[in-house]
Amino acid sequence: MWLKPEEVLLKNALKLWVTEKSNDYFVLQRRRGYGEDSGGLTGLLVGTLDTVLDSTAKVAPFRILHQTPDSQVYWNIACGASLEEISKHWDWLQQNIIRTLAVFDSGEDITSFVQGKIRGLIAEEGTSASDEEDPERFREAVLRFELLFGVPQREKLVTYFSCSYWRGRVPNQGWIYLSTNFLCFYSYMLGNEVKLVYPWDEVSRLERTSSVLLAESIRVCVRGEDHFFSMLLRLQQTYLIMQQLADYTIVRFFDKETFNAEHPLANPLHVTQRALEIHARNQSFRAFFRLPQEENLCEVYESFLWVPFSHVNTLGKICVSENYLCFASQDGSQCHLIVPLWELPDRSSRALTVCLRGKRALRFSEVRDFERLAATIRRKCRTAGSPQHFISNPETFWTLDCMCVFLSEDEEGVMVGQSQAVSTEALMNVFHPHDAENLDPKMLKERMKEQSWQIHFAEYGRGTGMFCTKKTRDLIVRGVPETLRGELWMLFSGAVHDMTSHPGYYGRLLEECMGSSSLACDEIERDLHRSLPEHPAFQSDTGISALRRVLTAYAHRNPKIGYCQAMNILTSVLLLYAKEEEAFWLLVAVCERMLPDYFNRRIIGALVDQAVFEELIREHLTQLTEHMTDLSFFSSVSLSWFLTLFISVLPIESAVNVVDCFFYDGIKAILQLGLAVLDYNIDNLLCCHDDAEAVTVLNRFFDSVTNKDSPLPVTVQQASSATANDKSIQKVDISNLIKEAYEKYGDIRTEEVENMRKRNKLYVIQTLEDTTKQNVLRVVAQDVKFSAAQLDELYMLFKRQHFVSCYWSVCSPALQNHDPSLPYLDQYQLDQSQFSSLFNLLQPWTTHTHARSLARSAFRLLDENGDGLLNFKDFICDILYNKSFTEKLTFLFKLHLQPEVKYSSLSSNHGAVYKSDVFCPSGRAKVDLQEYLKQWQEDLQRREGNIKDLPRINQVQFIGLTKTLYGVFHGDEEEESLYRAVARVTSLLLRMEEVGRKLQESSPQKTPQSGQPESPVNTPSSPSTVRDGDWSFSFEQILASLLNEPSVVRFFERAIDTDSLIAHARKNQLKDAH
Repeated sequence: MWLKPEEVLLKNALKLWVTEKSNDYFVLQRRRGYGEDSGGLTGLLVGTLDTVLDSTAKVAPFRILHQTPDSQVYWNIACGASLEEISKHWDWLQQNIIRTLAVFDSGEDITSFVQGKIRGLIAEEGTSASDEEDPERFREAVLRFELLFGVPQREKLVTYFSCSYWRGRVPNQGWIYLSTNFLCFYSYMLGNEVKLVYPWDEVSRLERTSSVLLAESIRVCVRGEDHFFSMLLRLQQTYLIMQQLADYTIVRFFDKETFNAEHPLANPLHVTQRALEIHARNQSFRAFFRLPQEENLCEVYESFLWVPFSHVNTLGKICVSENYLCFASQDGSQCHLIVPLWELPDRSSRALTVCLRGKRALRFSEVRDFERLAATIRRKCRTAGSPQHFISNPETFWTLDCMCVFLSEDEEGVMVGQSQAVSTEALMNVFHPHDAENLDPKMLKERMKEQSWQIHFAEYGRGTGMFCTKKTRDLIVRGVPETLRGELWMLFSGAVHDMTSHPGYYGRLLEECMGSSSLACDEIERDLHRSLPEHPAFQSDTGISALRRVLTAYAHRNPKIGYCQAMNILTSVLLLYAKEEEAFWLLVAVCERMLPDYFNRRIIGALVDQAVFEELIREHLTQLTEHMTDLSFFSSVSLSWFLTLFISVLPIESAVNVVDCFFYDGIKAILQLGLAVLDYNIDNLLCCHDDAEAVTVLNRFFDSVTNKDSPLPVTVQQASSATANDKSIQKVDISNLIKEAYEKYGDIRTEEVENMRKRNKLYVIQTLEDTTKQNVLRVVAQDVKFSAAQLDELYMLFKRQHFVSCYWSVCSPALQNHDPSLPYLDQYQLDQSQFSSLFNLLQPWTTHTHARSLARSAFRLLDENGDGLLNFKDFICDILYNKSFTEKLTFLFKLHLQPEVKYSSLSSNHGAVYKSDVFCPSGRAKVDLQEYLKQWQEDLQRREGNIKDLPRINQVQFIGLTKTLYGVFHGDEEEESLYRAVARVTSLLLRMEEVGRKLQESSPQKTPQSGQPESPVNTPSSPSTVRDGDWSFSFEQILASLLNEPSVVRFFERAIDTDSLIAHARKNQLKDAH
């Protein structure tokens, strides 16, 4: 590899390099400790030094230096991993550079020319943009990464760090390499080499830990084994990159419902550290401000914002995306707001004042890099059609008129152009209209809530430009008025931004999907009448039709998810307080942003939050943890809490208050409430002796929850009438319960919850994968003789072969072969190319020239249903390893039959071929031929019918079988005798066929007599099935002939070292993918 010319000191005390070749201008050197003297003490010391110092010489122990006769300065211009590689560079210099250098007069000109030429060669090598941007040191790291771990050049190294790997109580100093698909570590200390290569798809735990011995380290759990990495200079940065790479792999391979080709990191060949950081930053930005998935953080500016309600300037950051200008105070909780850029006119000044409708202004001051911010806004914003406000001091302020009021005078016309069937009113307004004349105490309290919110709007703003502060949360906790619930849900969830950015989208979806039929539509129809059946709105066609339209439209928008149970319950509540189109966008916000991965086939998101909930229980409810060491009970109970946001367990009038908090604080609000519920019932739960008692305690508690301030009619409220009349049951008001949840557990930060989600997602995914593996192995183990450990290793090889085909492809067809919705056995399947690669790695014979064709034939034989895919049970075919000589020969015989020949004996458990397991040591060390013939005779009698049913093998097929046998025997210690045995058998069979042909020709009865019926159709074993002039053999003839050759019988009866084969396949599986 050519290197950017770097000055080196040739004469040093350590004498670490030995000169192999030299001339007037160049020197070729070899690193001491490599080559001839590699086994001595010098080799150990130099190797250790190279590892600790991260020297390129560890993997490139040869180098070429440039020098001039009149200078003592040397320049390193090339390095190589082998003498052959560095010699190519040396020869190129001799042929292309040496003669040219003679024309220069000064050494400086010579050096300048050589350096320029080398830089030009490097530029030619780095054809991709990413390689050109990589510094020289990173290029060297890539070289070490490829050579040390044997990964293909397509594998993208993201970053690398110096660290220590702890094996027991001894640290191994080395380097950790983080690539797109692998976590690798290498250490070499005084002859002790440690090399680790783990794919991210096998990582089940990734977390920061600390102990007495390790101040702080990163714990990585792979297949149940813990690995600790410490002494990292930038531990937090390393941990975040590892977390991002692991999450990226999970999304690509296991969570395809949320992964698409437009993902910013869709191409694994373009993943870099910078790309990961940008992606993580964009995700955090969108999550914090609840913005659409299309928004990306473009620029960030530090600034002060004048907060009118506090009369202070608060320090924070202005975040600019493609369509929004957002501000968040420094601590993130004091205040934040969002301003759409499309409503800003284009003006300029040194400070920024955004005027909103309602005579309120947002003044930003001391904006860093103001000119750049002004240019960005001018480029992005569109001129508004409203009048511009007056600027008192145009040299100091920049005034922008923002018409971003959520409720405008034209709001009633929002549905113009859409189908008239679409409901433009919230169902609660239709079935329970607001009565302004009602002086009921509950209605009076409702009006007081409305007044509190109106005061809040006047002071903090309304709509997307509203300040979100602690006071806003306090009002949410107390309960949102019925008339404002839909508006505030849209605002706090960010659904208002989605709907504004996609005008008419919902109407177009309805036109496309209405009238179509699908599995999702059938499931929706089944669940329509199970959605709040006691509410009048869903006892009529109005509510049912609106619910059908919203669910069908979403299933059409996101076919990867389609429809999932619990979506109907959530959507029915959304329709009560939001218009139909608003309910659709609220559902989009919940399913795709606020509760990711909840509504898919495996409800991964809900399982992850269950694990987070368990972790929070251990942290905050230690008394309950000590009493119930197994917290899986709370996971199963809380599943409906998370999936339906407590709607399924609480009365509707109380559940909507929970939904209020959820739209404001996200999943954090649900987790807090769950902890508060357990804390409220902790005394009763501690007295429970089993899960049934605990379920009864919680159900009784939920029945006692009421909403004393709910203005809903009694006919609509779902509070149990039995508990309402039972004075012995203590009532719990939902507002008090929510308030207690915020007071006790409000210190749980959203960032902590998101980190816990990421950490537990790895564990949940691997738990699901382990469940799949256990079920598959349980089915397959019944038919094989493998040990549990061997079967486990084979399954991991089979699964990894699937992923190896997907590692370096954007949209690999192999990704479609993994479908978690299928039965366990069919979730992972291999196509012919994948099978052939793994089959050749695991076959018990020396690789030969016919290995590829043999693998293709084996795939065709095992693929009984003809779909071009094999599951693990199909793949595990132990005939070549565990079965008798007869069965192995039968398998090879069938491989050479015509592809279209199919017969039942292939799949019969009583036939000659068993589709069981692959590789297990079996057989005898010595073959007693007489005893074997006796056993074979008994076995033949049992299966005589099946063997006779085998077709005869024709001339071309027999030649192919013979070639296969020669290839199988190649490299064996008895190769010569085996070759002679095959030659004898071939000669014998030909003579037998010739004799049979002559006897047939001499037979007087060649044709049937006149008047006699024709002979029946020839059986497969009949010689007449082949054309005249050709010859063919039956399986019995071939078997009988080979049984007379002891060397052949010994070869096929020889025991197979399965563990060695598995170890070989595991070591070379990645190399085979090059």
